[in-house]
Amino acid sequence: MRKFLMAALGGTVAGAVLATQVAAPLLAQEASKDSSVYEQLDLFGDIFERIRAQYVEEVDEGELIEAAINGMLTSLDPHSSYLPPEDFTDMREQTRGEFGGLGIEVTQEDGFVKVVSPMDGTPAAEAGVQTGDFITHVNGESLLGLTLDEAVEKMRGPVGSEIVITIGREGTAEPFDLTLIRDTIKLTAVRARLEGSTVVLRVTTFNDQTYANLEEGLRSSVEEAGGMDNVNGFVIDMRNNPGGLLTQAIKVSDAFLDAGEIVSTRGREPEDSERFNAEAGDLAEGKPIVVLINGGSASASEIVTGALQDHRRAIVVGTKSFGKGSVQTVVPLRGDGAMRLTTARYYTPSGRSIQALGIAPDIVVQQPAPQPEAVEDEAETPESAALRLRSEADLRGAISNDSMTEDEKRQAEEEQARAEEAAKLRQEDYQMAYAIDILKGLAAIEPENIARAASADVSTAP
Repeated sequence: MRKFLMAALGGTVAGAVLATQVAAPLLAQEASKDSSVYEQLDLFGDIFERIRAQYVEEVDEGELIEAAINGMLTSLDPHSSYLPPEDFTDMREQTRGEFGGLGIEVTQEDGFVKVVSPMDGTPAAEAGVQTGDFITHVNGESLLGLTLDEAVEKMRGPVGSEIVITIGREGTAEPFDLTLIRDTIKLTAVRARLEGSTVVLRVTTFNDQTYANLEEGLRSSVEEAGGMDNVNGFVIDMRNNPGGLLTQAIKVSDAFLDAGEIVSTRGREPEDSERFNAEAGDLAEGKPIVVLINGGSASASEIVTGALQDHRRAIVVGTKSFGKGSVQTVVPLRGDGAMRLTTARYYTPSGRSIQALGIAPDIVVQQPAPQPEAVEDEAETPESAALRLRSEADLRGAISNDSMTEDEKRQAEEEQARAEEAAKLRQEDYQMAYAIDILKGLAAIEPENIARAASADVSTAP
């Protein structure tokens, strides 16, 4: 019995020694890490004091600390940053749908300011700024070496004032200047229109007006068409849509889904993850949908596209999207400023992250470059004139069609007018015309097959 007690005591002592041998290094390592962090903070304090005391010119201490904070955040990724009070105010104005500026969404790539997308109807769009352009100078001053917020600040100014930006564009040998007039940017988040029997929903941004604009525009366009029975489908045009509020992206996705996951966000800690699911109700009442995207479609617009694509609720047409698959949380700070911090990645319903990859369309359709207009005084040759005479009705002495009634002739003429209008749209916006043609083709299928055709895998991209 004594031997047993001694053995048990020895085991307990050995266990305690072993636990101490394992835990002690871990505690020491943690203490060392904390000590290292405090040493680095002391180093920061030493540098700050040295700059304040010995820099060649007197410095603004507040600006120096803001620059240090912003440098820390921008070193993490292109979307994390510090927002001084005035920038925080501007950001809140943008989400409300009205702000002053050029109407351009930008990011930073390898130190250069890159255009994500120009916004419809703004000075940037009207001046010809394109997705993928690099802005190298503002009023002759280089932007290289500036933070993104500093570069954006250079582009801001009083409404009505002139600004010259220098653009570097792929395929253009030399940079060129564009002159713009700053304006108050009033964004209509969604514009709806009727193209024949197709309802086109142009979604330009995701601010707090987006879902309400979309619902109102959709219903008024369906009413204009004479009811849902006269609508062959919907085009959701999110080209050059730089994104915006996650909550609005979820609402827009839910508008066309009856059930299932819309998007999930995953942070560093499991408890920070969230899933958002659709509720019953489809504004399009099951009609086919085509989503249009391009390289300027980012963030919230990619959430909507990914959700509708994964649920096979829409056919995605256009070119690969921008690939911003991260979520930023804006945290108000003391002094009326804020911190914009990347806190999660988002995932489409199938579990794919599109961060830095983008969403590939089901059907890749490039937008042809604008063709130069023909010279007005260019003489038409007899050969070119003859090529236009391709109809039997144009031939001299052609006999008439006596089998058609007046109503049938009028119907044929109306169909011809619609075809000519479609051809005109093809010249103006080839991608949009392609999307509408898809819906026309689906409408020509037996009604009971439309839903199956809309959900079929139509990918023809290499």
